[in-house]
Amino acid sequence: MAKISVVVLAGTEQHSDLARVLNALELTKEAMEAGDEVELVFDGAAVSWIPELANPDHKLHPVFEAVKPRVAGACEFCAGAFDVKEEVREAGVAFLSEYEGHPSLRSRAAEGYQIVTF
Repeated sequence: MAKISVVVLAGTEQHSDLARVLNALELTKEAMEAGDEVELVFDGAAVSWIPELANPDHKLHPVFEAVKPRVAGACEFCAGAFDVKEEVREAGVAFLSEYEGHPSLRSRAAEGYQIVTF
């Protein structure tokens, strides 16, 4: 069984960003189905995806809902910086702030997680 921390960093501005978030969601879903220990983290500009993905009209909403139990959370600092803190809270996504207001990727690596970024 693998231990995977899928970290989304892609913003919402480019069409290629949509592909990156889809790939992150699909990896998370595949790992879930395989019985792996997997978590999904939204960091940096990617925190802006949460309100988009939480919208039932968004085309990626169904896959987001499928992996939502494995969403570890969103960077608290970045949610504030990108002005989506309330929307992240409304989506039911926890805030991560283990290291100076950000998720600690170092501690995840120390716990044996393979970190995959998109």
